Amino acid sequence: MNKVKIITDSTSDLTAEILKKSDISVVPLYVNFNDESFIDGVNITTKELYEKVEEYGCLPKTAAGSPADFYKMFKTFIDEGMDIVFIGLSSKLSSHLQNAIFGASDFPEGRIHIVDSLNLSSAIGLLVLKAVDFKNQGLSAAEIAHKVKELVPKVKSEFIIDTLDYLYKGGRCSALQSLVGGIFKIRPVVKVVDGSMIPAQKLMGKRDKALNTMLSNVIKEKDNIDPVRIMVTHSLSDDAEYLKSELEKNLDVNEVIITEAGCVISSHCGPNTIGILYIEK
Repeated sequence: MNKVKIITDSTSDLTAEILKKSDISVVPLYVNFNDESFIDGVNITTKELYEKVEEYGCLPKTAAGSPADFYKMFKTFIDEGMDIVFIGLSSKLSSHLQNAIFGASDFPEGRIHIVDSLNLSSAIGLLVLKAVDFKNQGLSAAEIAHKVKELVPKVKSEFIIDTLDYLYKGGRCSALQSLVGGIFKIRPVVKVVDGSMIPAQKLMGKRDKALNTMLSNVIKEKDNIDPVRIMVTHSLSDDAEYLKSELEKNLDVNEVIITEAGCVISSHCGPNTIGILYIEK
């Protein structure tokens, strides 16, 4: 049986430490400001992204990795005799996964297994870490891909969007909705369902109230949560440690991992966005 290589993309929002420790490689997406193109997580940080948004007064365009990007990454490990499992951004949100399929098409059948996470951010990361767990158990690439695909419908993600400005600039809400949301301090709660982002709640009032509502939603499901790990992912928010502490107090899980949203995810949700992500049993 060939050795297995786990690959993901930059929207999985896993930390550099996790990627290195678990030997996970990344095919990045791109963020483009006018004629400037940046590689997500390589030559631009989330902080720098927000600085450029302020400077230019507009959001960047996000772009998928090309089939050639995938071919180059895949070839490196195929040439080393490895089989590959790639787990990436929802096919309903980007062409990135389709480009992975194109990039894999030049290699022998059965050497590369593509898994559609039907999700985003560290919801992908949770599946990637499960793939690493299965790899460490000695499973083949085909077996890993099969088991991860079975977990896809069990991944739950919920985010609080702190400002409607980025949704407005990105064309996801109207100017009136953005204005009204700002006046009444409406903070949308967004979930990912069947691969697409949908509004789940509109919370009004102080941010603390919104955070505790999201916490309550998760804690209610404590008996259904996979105890291995849960994620708190944020875009330059100061509330991650609070959520982690509360989750550790109220849930019986091995670890609560904090990660920072990268440039592609942050381009669509804006600063101070924060979410809780987990896999059901």
